[in-house]
Amino acid sequence: MIAPQGRGIAGPETSTDIFRILHVSTGNVCRSPITERLTRHALMERLGDPGAGGLVVESAGTWGHEGAPMEAHAATVLADFGADAHGFMGRELLDEHVIRADLVLTATRDHRAQVISMGHSAGLRTFTLKEFTRLVRAIDPVTLPDPVHPGGVVARARALVQAAAALRGWLLAPDAEADEVHDPYGAPITFFRSIGDEINLALDPVLTALTGIPADRHSA
Repeated sequence: MIAPQGRGIAGPETSTDIFRILHVSTGNVCRSPITERLTRHALMERLGDPGAGGLVVESAGTWGHEGAPMEAHAATVLADFGADAHGFMGRELLDEHVIRADLVLTATRDHRAQVISMGHSAGLRTFTLKEFTRLVRAIDPVTLPDPVHPGGVVARARALVQAAAALRGWLLAPDAEADEVHDPYGAPITFFRSIGDEINLALDPVLTALTGIPADRHSA
């Protein structure tokens, strides 16, 4: 399988052997592209070839600018992290994206509500990014499948989502703002960089849980 140009990491031919992560924001030109490409970059660093591990990373927007390029400041933020913005094209969130996704991570609670309202049994696999980070931190990695075994990364990812969904009602956000990543659209580069740092910080424990490889050990 080959991912559409600019859309994340292609996985194996059989759909049961892949795990799709879908990042969702509003226009799909700022937050979700940054999150998609930072996820892809971190997975490349940890796994070397995430496609072989069965991970596919994509993004879309609830009011997505179909075919639009990433915002220039968003591309700059990615370059700051050594990530690649090349070939990105915005797209509008469609039913098929939600149906195919194994994990949907949204920028805000409103985005999460919009995804869940689309149906497709999305509730148990849709979280805000920061919500998922909070839940993942509470999960003992020892309880997850070993990612080293064949198909282990996909099995681990599926188990992680199930464990996070089970914890959701027990581990609530301290306040309404805790699960939000605010929109930098139209803001100066300094605000874009602060949002990039925020997203990167939230992604790190998630990617460590998914792969079993902490960021500071990926090159060891």
